[in-house]
Amino acid sequence: MEKISVFLDDYRKAPDGYVLVETIDECIDLLQNFDIEHLSLDHDLLNKTRNGFMLVQKMVKEKLFANRITIHSANSVGGKAMYNCLKQAQRNLTMPPAIIVSLRPLPLKFFPPRVLQHYIEIR
Repeated sequence: MEKISVFLDDYRKAPDGYVLVETIDECIDLLQNFDIEHLSLDHDLLNKTRNGFMLVQKMVKEKLFANRITIHSANSVGGKAMYNCLKQAQRNLTMPPAIIVSLRPLPLKFFPPRVLQHYIEIR
């Protein structure tokens, strides 16, 4: 299976080398059909009723994971909820403990080079 890195966001551009998806349905489709090396997730999306937290819940329920998962949402409450959901899945052994989960909020407009280094290093 082909390895890719995925960036879920409806506002920001994806870092170089990442596949940009704007909806949770697009993201689920890629999780089901590709080996995801790095999955970077936003919470707030254009569809206000389907957000990143709903995606994380579905990922846990269907055991759809990536090798590394970053929550990059600027929404601190939503981002922490997504992070905590994934970490709880690891504690429950629903999600493998070897998967690296990180919470790294990104600014909405400009990515300082040191912030993008996280994406370059783990690709």
